Amino acid sequence: MRILIIEDDPKLSASLAKHLRAERYAVDIAADGKKGEELARVNDYDVIVLDIMLPLQDGWTVCAHLRAARVAVPILMLTALDDVDDKIRGLDAGADDYLPKPFHAGELLARIRALSRRSSDARSSVVEGGGLKLDTAARRLWQGPKELSLSAKEFSLLEFLMMHPGKVLSRQTISEHVWDMNYEPRSNIIESFIRLLRRKIDRSGQPSLITTVRGFGYTFSGDPNERRKAK
Repeated sequence: MRILIIEDDPKLSASLAKHLRAERYAVDIAADGKKGEELARVNDYDVIVLDIMLPLQDGWTVCAHLRAARVAVPILMLTALDDVDDKIRGLDAGADDYLPKPFHAGELLARIRALSRRSSDARSSVVEGGGLKLDTAARRLWQGPKELSLSAKEFSLLEFLMMHPGKVLSRQTISEHVWDMNYEPRSNIIESFIRLLRRKIDRSGQPSLITTVRGFGYTFSGDPNERRKAK
C-alpha cells in the first residue's frame, strides 16, 4: 500500500514513515496542508494520515476539499486536540477515523490496516493464481506445498500484480503503489525486481506468470491461455 502522511512536525513524520516502511508500506510526506492536498489529488493513495493543525491550510479544510473533489481514499486524522467538537468537525469534513496525540505506533498501524480492509470491502487476505498462494496478512507465499522466500519488496510487487490478475499495469502505476515519490522513473529497478520474481516463481518449461506487454507494462495471469494472448 501507498500512504500519504500530512504532518508539519518533521520528527513525528519521520518516525511514522520509519514505522510504516518497516511494515512494507510506500510512504510520501507533506509538511503543510496545501502540499498535502496537491499530492492527494494527483497520486493514488490507499490511506492518508492527516494532522489537523497544519501551516497554510488546516486538516479540516484539506479533508473537506478532497471529499468535494471526490477523492475517496480513507483519511485518518491526527490531532493534539481532544475536544469532542473538534472530532465531530473532522468526521463531518469526511474523515474516516480520528486518533488523538500522543498515540502508540502500534495503534496507528492497526487503524491503517482496519481502514485499508474497509476500503477493499474486507477482501480475503489470501490471493491465489498460477499455482501460487499468497497470504497478505502473514506475508507468506506458497507454490503448491512448497513455501517460497521473497524479500519485502519482491513480496509487495508480487502482491500488487496478483491483486490485479489479467490487468496490464504500467510502470508508473507499479511505482506509485510499490515504491514512493522518490522513485526515479528512468531507473530499471522495476525490471530488475520482475526478473528476480520470475526466477523464484516460474516453473521450468512453462510460460512466465508475469508477462511483459511491450510499450505498456506487466500483467499477471494464472491462466496459460491468457498468458499466451498477452505475449
